[in-house]
Amino acid sequence: MVYIETTATLESFRRFLINNTCRSFIPESYLRDKEVFPEKEGERGAIYVEAADKVTLKKIRDITFVNARDVLGIIYVSNSGNSRLKWRQIRGNIGKITGEASPNSIASLIASGALSKEYVKKLAGLTTDVTERGKEEPQKDGSEATYKGKEEALV
Repeated sequence: MVYIETTATLESFRRFLINNTCRSFIPESYLRDKEVFPEKEGERGAIYVEAADKVTLKKIRDITFVNARDVLGIIYVSNSGNSRLKWRQIRGNIGKITGEASPNSIASLIASGALSKEYVKKLAGLTTDVTERGKEEPQKDGSEATYKGKEEALV
């Protein structure tokens, strides 16, 4: 899992939620309405929308669709529990996404426009730096690290 902390629009995070939870069965009118959000509670995954004004619209499968105005924050936990993300309003429809994200969630965040490719490259660079340092540093037991560099892994 990778820790992320970046800004994103409310709409891009909404698209991420829909793509990850209910894209195959969300009614077309809900998909087009920027005020409709999925919510979910239970043992396997959760989504909670905190808003100044929120009305329940309809429950389909394990997703409850809500109409939310003046969204202050959203909490998302994936079914596997590997991703735990929060979107918090900064100003207007711009907010900050923070939390742990799995590779699948990162891909979905990119596809929805919530993560920029530049931010992901920056994340990949940080991961590479840490891995490269591990390659050079000996293990605590005195043996050498067993990681093989990117060049060797591709061969």
